[in-house]
Amino acid sequence: MNRFNEGNFRSLCDYLIKIDKDLKLIIKQYGYPPMWTRENSFATLILTILEQQVSLASAFAAFKRLTEKLPLITPQELLKLSDEELRQCSFTRQKIIYARGLADALVGEKISLQQFEFEEDDVVRTTLKKLKGIGDWTADIYLLHALRRIDIFPIGDLALVNALKEIKSLAPETTKEEILDIAQAWVPYRSIATMICWHYYIQKRNLKL
Repeated sequence: MNRFNEGNFRSLCDYLIKIDKDLKLIIKQYGYPPMWTRENSFATLILTILEQQVSLASAFAAFKRLTEKLPLITPQELLKLSDEELRQCSFTRQKIIYARGLADALVGEKISLQQFEFEEDDVVRTTLKKLKGIGDWTADIYLLHALRRIDIFPIGDLALVNALKEIKSLAPETTKEEILDIAQAWVPYRSIATMICWHYYIQKRNLKL
């Protein structure tokens, strides 16, 4: 599997800025992006589910409340919590269903996060999407952050899309298909280009993560 790591991350950034002047301007102004990664774990997928359609700050606050109840976030331990306990951690009714479904799938060995390390991107994505509440965005973020796959472009990510529209001076009504066409220029390193775009979005707005 093609992955990025601490050894190749900056050289991949350097390759991209040679072929895209807009990405080059971002790194010239803001420096290299952080290499945003997470461990390949149940806890990471739970955090990603919490991040669906909310701000990163509110998702992390909910995740922090969960860690106070469960210092070790495992499928078995999460399934011991009542719905009310999960609601106290700011889980919505739907996200309680999604989290329990994921935990059940892992406990029942219907999926294996360790096995995903050796599977192709599309296999991982298809397997995860069979679970209720996990769509393309959640699968893409997991592939990018936890599995460190090198060519992921999470088109469902609003910050990424808005950043790209600004970077490329695109019209607000630019379609998903047009954005995917632009991102084709970054294949096979779209994960790295995505992090450069996120870096631009965060730095321009002076956001604190």
